Amino acid sequence: MTVTIYDVAREANVSMATVSRVVNGNQNVKPSTRKKVLEVIERLEYRPNAVARGLASKKTTTVGVIIPDISNNIYAEAARGIEDIATMYRYNIILANSDQNEEKELSLLDTMLGKQVDGIVMMSDAVTDKLHQSMKHSPVPIVLAGSVDDTNEFPSVNIDYFQASYEAIQLLLNNGHKRIAFLSGPLAYTINSKYKLEAYKKVLQDAGIEVDEQLILSEESSYDSGIEAWETFSSLDNPPTAFFAGSDELAIGIIHGAQDHGKKVPEDIEVISFEDSKLARMVRPKLTSVVFPLYDIGAVAMRLLTKIMNKEKVEEKEVILPHRIETRQSIKL
Repeated sequence: MTVTIYDVAREANVSMATVSRVVNGNQNVKPSTRKKVLEVIERLEYRPNAVARGLASKKTTTVGVIIPDISNNIYAEAARGIEDIATMYRYNIILANSDQNEEKELSLLDTMLGKQVDGIVMMSDAVTDKLHQSMKHSPVPIVLAGSVDDTNEFPSVNIDYFQASYEAIQLLLNNGHKRIAFLSGPLAYTINSKYKLEAYKKVLQDAGIEVDEQLILSEESSYDSGIEAWETFSSLDNPPTAFFAGSDELAIGIIHGAQDHGKKVPEDIEVISFEDSKLARMVRPKLTSVVFPLYDIGAVAMRLLTKIMNKEKVEEKEVILPHRIETRQSIKL
């Protein structure tokens, strides 16, 4: 049978209030009494009931985490960052995949709130009007991780996607390229349309190069889409000589498509991606990439959430982490 707080109190010959104080780390207990209670807890293998404790304290020490796809290595890194900090601050997490689907995001949000979580870390490729309204009515704090909300109503942790993309494309311009292709995931995703694509257009404009719409493609962020994009770009009368890809899989698809047609990287074409997953170091030549530090983003988002939940002082609710570009062999150094 399940051991209860009453069993511990009876065995230790103390009140249930005393057992509760020991379990919750209250220092207002005599050392000898604390020792006796802890010995009984260990012997009986008592495990505090988190639900009952939550009802009493109005806290469940549980945080909901909604991410697009845990099977994707880059999101797994974010989940690990969130969990590491959650563990440090003694929070449990409930992790759920949204599959980048708005209806599922809304459903998961309701589910998390129904489980009485103390807060939520949300990763979404597009904070739609529906999702925004649903989050706005949340009774618990929500922090966005690696996600952009145009209204800036919610605390968030990101990098400067525009500046990072601008600097990456500038590297290709510095190497003498004027026909630079842009390939990203769906433009319905805010980071792709508002930051990566706008940076692409701006850096070309600043260099006095007219934007050629034939050099802009939006596909699913997959390896196969990268292969198909290479076929499309290479069939142009004046094909690109350099590529900025919004993900590592897209970039690797371009590299392999080019190699299958006898092109050499970086001698014939140069490629830069935006992500820097493990794939960037595994492909040959190794891939130059903007680092999307999702472990750090997840960890900082979780710490920000703990501060808000515990009503600690928060210096800034919109955190922009520093960015960098890992320069490898897919461009000329």
